[in-house]
Amino acid sequence: MNKKPPTKIASMTYDMIIIGTGVAGLAGAMYAGRMNMQVLAIGEMRGGTITTTNIVENYPGFISISGIELAEKLEQHARYYPSVQIKDEKVLEIKKDGKLFHVKTDAGSYTAKTILYAAGTVWKKLGVPGEERFANKGVHYCALCDAAFYKEKVVAVVGGGDTAAKDALVLSEWAKKVYIIYRGEKIHPEPINYERVIANKKIEIINKTNVLEIKGNGKVTSVVVDKPYNNSNEIQLDAVFIAIGHEPITDLAKKVGVQLDEKGYIKINRNCETNVEGFFAAGDVTDTRFKQAIVGVAEAVQAVYSAYLYLGKV
Repeated sequence: MNKKPPTKIASMTYDMIIIGTGVAGLAGAMYAGRMNMQVLAIGEMRGGTITTTNIVENYPGFISISGIELAEKLEQHARYYPSVQIKDEKVLEIKKDGKLFHVKTDAGSYTAKTILYAAGTVWKKLGVPGEERFANKGVHYCALCDAAFYKEKVVAVVGGGDTAAKDALVLSEWAKKVYIIYRGEKIHPEPINYERVIANKKIEIINKTNVLEIKGNGKVTSVVVDKPYNNSNEIQLDAVFIAIGHEPITDLAKKVGVQLDEKGYIKINRNCETNVEGFFAAGDVTDTRFKQAIVGVAEAVQAVYSAYLYLGKV
């Protein structure tokens, strides 16, 4: 019987441990490196959710860049500084003991004087019958990841925001027909993406409509909707891509005593401080209203500077 190797315990105490290796976490690591802080960034998904974005056109300095390339550039910049370490591990627990934080992962245990929590979000589920049953069998959450499986097929995107519009545009490069099914009066992506959707002959918008059920036989074959479309409440298709937003990954922070808002996001002040001394937060997990890569990066930089002051390094 194979025994799991013993947990490794780091002997050093880091100035900062960053939870999350998305754009906010990587930017925080870069800035901490510039300040000669000993920093460890830990995450399961290097680059975060932006790596599932085909084209990024709203990040300053790049008129157009892929999400993967942007994440790679941030990682390269962070790794330039010798005091930065990045590990691909799953964080299981964060505990505070006096002024130190202890972080346990699936591969080791680490200690730090401060925490920058930038764990990001997960895709929000639609919560209808068939969604779980047909996961990865026609139900998907990442168009960039799975669009190629549906060449010359009929697919639908559920949602009305910018992510839904961009997913539909990516899918239109492969599928022969793309529906956008949205419960509201009108989809509301960024204006440039709205214009692209309207101009795309493969994409059809079905407004004021909810998906009630996802049906199939081994794989997705149709969705049931609450409003007739072409005289039927069932739309035949091959896949459903759900793009209705995200939910913050904040359970670990909550267990440390970090205060959350009513939606589960971490409350921060202008210095990206939380109510727990030495615990900072940045990116999509915070209660900042505007969720954008550039906002998360800016918050991470502010958080690192606040931590730098907290550590008395000035």
